[in-house]
Amino acid sequence: MKILIIGSGGREHALGWKIQQSDKVEQLFFAPGNAGTKELGTNLAVSVSDFEKIKSAVLENNIDLMLVGPEVPLVEGLHDFFAADEALKHVKVVGPKKLGAELEGSKDFAKAFMARHNIPTAQYATVTAANLNQGLAFLKTMQAPYVLKADGLAAGKGVLIIDSLEEAENSLKEMLDGQFGKASSKVVIEEFLSGVEVSVFVITDGKDYKILPEAKDYKRIGEGDTGLNTGGMGAITPVPFADEVFMKKVEERIIQPTVSGLQKDNIEYNGFIFFGLINVKGEPFVIEYNVRMGDPETEAVMLRIKSDFVDLLEGAATGTLSEKEIEIDERTAVTVMLVSGGYPGSYENGKVITGEENVENSIVFHAGTKADGDKVVTAGGRVIAVSSYGTDMKDALATSYRNAKKIEYDGKYYRKDLGFDL
Repeated sequence: MKILIIGSGGREHALGWKIQQSDKVEQLFFAPGNAGTKELGTNLAVSVSDFEKIKSAVLENNIDLMLVGPEVPLVEGLHDFFAADEALKHVKVVGPKKLGAELEGSKDFAKAFMARHNIPTAQYATVTAANLNQGLAFLKTMQAPYVLKADGLAAGKGVLIIDSLEEAENSLKEMLDGQFGKASSKVVIEEFLSGVEVSVFVITDGKDYKILPEAKDYKRIGEGDTGLNTGGMGAITPVPFADEVFMKKVEERIIQPTVSGLQKDNIEYNGFIFFGLINVKGEPFVIEYNVRMGDPETEAVMLRIKSDFVDLLEGAATGTLSEKEIEIDERTAVTVMLVSGGYPGSYENGKVITGEENVENSIVFHAGTKADGDKVVTAGGRVIAVSSYGTDMKDALATSYRNAKKIEYDGKYYRKDLGFDL
């Protein structure tokens, strides 16, 4: 089978690493990929949002299955584009159509969906310029801290958590005024939930689902969870508090009602659902849905899937997931993310990366890299994910940290306290 993975990050490199292990794979392609993915398959110089170029690439290379890594092309309707095109509709696509992708593409859509299907989540109100006064009144009914979320996609940066009411009121006006562009023309105000977060993933064909290993990721740039939010500084799986009792609640109260809610609402859906959850005194609540695998969680989660991952992808694409098996590795897996100096603020690209050949007992996934002649250089804020197995969290982290030291580039930074809260 010829498989195309859409995307260029650490998630896509990790998905490719897992897919390449399947006997079903004849050839693997990435669009556009990075300096790491080209070691697994063929990189195609195609943007994730250039649907016509993706079409040409799929037809030229006789692609059988396309896996969409990032959220943007899903929200833009890449799956719908394939389904509506005579030349493409035979291609299996893993990733929801545009309507299903609204679970991530619109916070308001997601919250209304949860309310409709009695899925536990924080209280909320949706505000536009037209009902600003209602929004300001709703803020006054809330306790600090105040949570403001841009409705649309804002590359993980559209969430503000604010301690003072006055500041929250001003921020609400700024957001509606275009602070996050079109993404914040609508703002969701939410009650603040206090607890520890966990990422839970399923793969679904719209009727059945398989639960993948859960993970804990670390969003803040600074140690002790301080500083600005990033795309993610590392991940750990399994998560100690996500035991059988907690996961039974997650499945019964959140996963099952979500999948059956999609059916009730006639939303065709296949691919991944990422449940961003928070554990509030043992009770799970949904903070957000994503419609793809998480990054950097994928770089740890893929290490724990023992069964044939392509088998699961086929099941999701063809509606036969109930016939498939998933086998999970008992070991711990962790990911430590190396980032560019200055990230998540401004940073420079093009720094030469060395030392990968000295890494032992870890798997190196490229996130923001590109080949420059025979060199590999930085090409993003998050540069490299160092993933390792271990008998427990400390053991796995020790291996990743040992190898993180061996990879060098100007301005390298990584958090040295992952797992401090577990």
